[in-house]
Amino acid sequence: MSHLHQDQKILNRVKRLKGQLASIEKSLETKENSCIEILQQVAAAKGAINGLMNELIEQHLRHHVLNDVPNLNETEIAEFMKLLKRYA
Repeated sequence: MSHLHQDQKILNRVKRLKGQLASIEKSLETKENSCIEILQQVAAAKGAINGLMNELIEQHLRHHVLNDVPNLNETEIAEFMKLLKRYA
């Protein structure tokens, strides 16, 4: 059973993404917007999706993979997440 449906932080991220995508759609329908403006909006949405993905991965690791690990090293987890963000 997924625990993510209870996480308001995740839900808020998704709602912001929906707003960003709606804004991109609106920009595409408006002739006055330049390609650069639309590309900037898409880049922002891409960054938001990457942030959501990183948050979901971290929560999965903490809830399902590392849940019962004794002597959990938070520094190592932070370093791993930093590395993952760099390459994801």
